[in-house]
Amino acid sequence: MKVYLTAIIKSKPEHTEEVAQVLGDLVIQSRKETACIQYDLHQSIEDKNIFVFYEIWKNQQGLDLHNEQLYIREFGKLADEKLAEKPTVYLTQKIEKG
Repeated sequence: MKVYLTAIIKSKPEHTEEVAQVLGDLVIQSRKETACIQYDLHQSIEDKNIFVFYEIWKNQQGLDLHNEQLYIREFGKLADEKLAEKPTVYLTQKIEKG
């Protein structure tokens, strides 16, 4: 079953450009993963410190493998210092109607 993930990330204002660069690199690396169907990064128009990932993974196993990648773990280390708050992550399933 596909896994849909939305993650909301808020950088500290003084680190927004650096965080944007790191998140952009995550997109490049993550899209290379076999289980990755979609991996998009958005930035809020109203608050440039807010980033939103929208991801689709083939299955939970693929997402679990993604979370074990070195570049994801490295981002976790950066998060403590550069983010204003802990990322909010929503794992969802698509509701099919009709």
